[in-house]
Amino acid sequence: MSRPDARTGGARPTLAIIGATGAVGRVLVELLATRADVWGEVRLFASPDAVGTELPILGRTEPVRALEPGCFDGVDVALFEAPEEVVRVWAPLAVAAGAVAVDGSAAFRLHPDVPLVVPEINPSAARMRRIGIVAAPRCATLVLTVALAALHAEFELRELVVTAALAASGRGRIGIDTLRRQTSEVGADPTVGSRTGDLRRAVSEQEDDPFEAPLALNLLPWAGDTAEDGWSSEELGLRNETRKILGLPELPISATCLRVPVVSGHSLTVHAVFENEPDVARVHEILDSSAGVVVYDDPAKGEFPTPADVVGSDPTWVGRVRRSLDDPHAMELFLCGDNLRKGAALNCVQIAELVAAE
Repeated sequence: MSRPDARTGGARPTLAIIGATGAVGRVLVELLATRADVWGEVRLFASPDAVGTELPILGRTEPVRALEPGCFDGVDVALFEAPEEVVRVWAPLAVAAGAVAVDGSAAFRLHPDVPLVVPEINPSAARMRRIGIVAAPRCATLVLTVALAALHAEFELRELVVTAALAASGRGRIGIDTLRRQTSEVGADPTVGSRTGDLRRAVSEQEDDPFEAPLALNLLPWAGDTAEDGWSSEELGLRNETRKILGLPELPISATCLRVPVVSGHSLTVHAVFENEPDVARVHEILDSSAGVVVYDDPAKGEFPTPADVVGSDPTWVGRVRRSLDDPHAMELFLCGDNLRKGAALNCVQIAELVAAE
């Protein structure tokens, strides 16, 4: 049942959260308690094995429901943190029932009639939802674009080369559980990792493992699904989404995505080439005044962001800012961000709030 809004006397909008018990969904539910209280009824949906469980949200407890015909009746905003195949089926049904769908998956990100929104960069785009759906970019894209948008406005981006070190939680709860299990399995033997093949022998293989090789004590030069010409879906997604958000459809971008043994927190090294010559002091100044960005950059004092330090926080953290040695128009940066918070849950919550404010 919708609650009245004390400010307007009208009913507050009804929110549905699809995927409420997943790794991102749980963060999203927790985040709502820290945000402005704009919602009336909140309905929680998840996979069949979670139906019937109860979750605390906004000072009350709500049961987890099943997706079924009629479940979106009366819903104003349906926020999806679910697999693509679920979103492709149920987001149009939510729209047909009168809701605005906010999609945190890759299902509609590159659809020409679906805005790809980062509220710190292009909030007005959330209104241009021709088919009733607003999409949020992938985690690494969010960490990148929140920092780069303001630099582009000042210096005009000409080219990007990005290496993204993606945390295990980018694969959801199964990624976290797999990394923790593997770390436990190799932790008792201090010699593991010193001989060819010993890591693979020490780590047990399970049918649902989400990684192509052991991740504990290791680094994988691959993340995502196989795409054309040897690229991965994560790499092409980072490229195409960054172009769409920044409104630069022809921007040359080369991305390499790695999977690293970090629980949560994506990190990116960035080589950004600009039309206008930048300098470190001005870059610091711009980033310091940018919404959603924290500059932490004094390596001589050991000050630079790491995923273990920024986990649980919302901003993109920027360090190692320096001008390229071989190109005065290029800057080198290191970025970190919590992929479960701003990288996924928070951005979707912010989009939902933009819609609710209408």
